[in-house]
Amino acid sequence: MTNTSSPPKKRAANIRTDKLRTFEGHPFQVLDDEDMNSLTESIKAQGIISPLIVRPIENTDEYEVVSGHRRLHAAVKAGLTEVPALIYPLDRNEAIIAVVDSNLHRERMLPSEKAFAYKMKMEAMKAQGKRTDLTLSQLATKSDTAAEIGKARNESRDQVFRYIRLTHLVPELLQKVDEGVIALSPAVELSYLSEEQQNILLDAISLNDCTPSHAQSIRMKKAAQQGTLSSDSIYEIMAEEKANQAERISFKVQDLKAFFPKNYTQKQMTDTILKLLYEHQRRLERKRNSRDER
Repeated sequence: MTNTSSPPKKRAANIRTDKLRTFEGHPFQVLDDEDMNSLTESIKAQGIISPLIVRPIENTDEYEVVSGHRRLHAAVKAGLTEVPALIYPLDRNEAIIAVVDSNLHRERMLPSEKAFAYKMKMEAMKAQGKRTDLTLSQLATKSDTAAEIGKARNESRDQVFRYIRLTHLVPELLQKVDEGVIALSPAVELSYLSEEQQNILLDAISLNDCTPSHAQSIRMKKAAQQGTLSSDSIYEIMAEEKANQAERISFKVQDLKAFFPKNYTQKQMTDTILKLLYEHQRRLERKRNSRDER
């Protein structure tokens, strides 16, 4: 017998704010900035004009927000205890695509937001079986999906893949990309370093007061892939002179190692040298003061 029942449709409702949950893995930041303050004042004056989109959380009386995280945050700040919403019976993958699509129109998006949004949408589309023609290779299928994702922001499929690579960066490096301290091209290369290598790089960035150039990032990626990128080589690459760092004096790691225990890191060497210089300066000051008192 043919099943003639129609699929479940959306319904409208006012939902208590304490029954609404942030979408799991939501890749977009909700900031308490000037725009949020303006939205809060608007909601105080006019209420929420555009309802939130939510989906039921299975076996509970709660709902997961699909679209409207900023409106919900502003509503809570404005003192609202209920908000208007449209309830859609979406599965996880449908919801992910809706979450990403509802935010891609934004004028400003951080690299980290694009990175995780593109990754989530690609995985959801893959799980749905979209663009999986058997005549296409797996790579071609991924590329076509990436091209489809990039259309929303007029970005090529290669650019989509580049942003997705950023999800392999440790949070501290990814933050530097968001802040504009590290550009996209070198960041993509650095994403191929292991977590340990990235943390060493962070220390070297702090130590040398500079970030790696694109060329240096490519060298580190190649060395990492060849298994030759050591802690010392990261420090040595970052100690090279570049235009984007303050004036400094540099030493080769090998020249310094003779004066320190074998297990000393470059940071420990630097800290020790600075401490010795400070003590030397204090001794000179004491001698100078002693001469002045005579």
